[in-house]
Amino acid sequence: MGKLYLVPTPIGNLEDITLRALSVLKQVDLILAEDTRTSGFLLKHYEIEKKITAFHKFNEHKVLESILNRLTTGENMALISDAGTPGISDPGFLIVRACVEQGIEVECLPGATALIPALINSGFPCDRFVFEGFLPQKKGRKKRLEILKEETRTLIFYESPYRLIKTLQEFSEAFSPRRKASVSRELTKIHEENVRGTFSELIANFSSRPSVKGEIVIVVEGAPVKNKETISPSTLSEDDTDEMF
Repeated sequence: MGKLYLVPTPIGNLEDITLRALSVLKQVDLILAEDTRTSGFLLKHYEIEKKITAFHKFNEHKVLESILNRLTTGENMALISDAGTPGISDPGFLIVRACVEQGIEVECLPGATALIPALINSGFPCDRFVFEGFLPQKKGRKKRLEILKEETRTLIFYESPYRLIKTLQEFSEAFSPRRKASVSRELTKIHEENVRGTFSELIANFSSRPSVKGEIVIVVEGAPVKNKETISPSTLSEDDTDEMF
């Protein structure tokens, strides 16, 4: 029985790949890549010569069975996306689920992902957060925002630079123009940028630019906690008071 490795790849800076990831990519029998051309640059940079085949959202259902057959006969494979960790808004879930169901071992290596640097850079609480990834572009988008507007945990979204201003305007309407957020783009690259402010300020900032490049991560502060109960010491027993300290 073979093994499937989920290998994170750099989200921009080619140096953001672990020694372990490079070792796995050199050892496996086959590399499954979201885009063989994009991944080809990475593999060439690190002088990794391995068989590589496409595995993306348009063909994953079609090629899944043949990949599982090869895994069950003993081949080891690595799944990589164009950037970041497979399965996080990228192909990965379908094959992992299938491997688990068939008893094929799966191992996910730690590594690069855009949401964590953006979250920590935002300055918002990062002990509890909600990752939404890409919102539906049309159907269900407004309803999803309506549900999320009362969420008190920090919210994280992925977005295309071409839809950034429109999305900020939608967030402003759903959450309030005064709600604070952070927009991160070009993470780990030379022109990395983290812009913080209210939605009104962010809309003004990005509307004044001719164009914005790079994948976008939007981090939104959670909604204020409503009806927070307070406990008066006078209502507590002696035992309850002791437990508070």
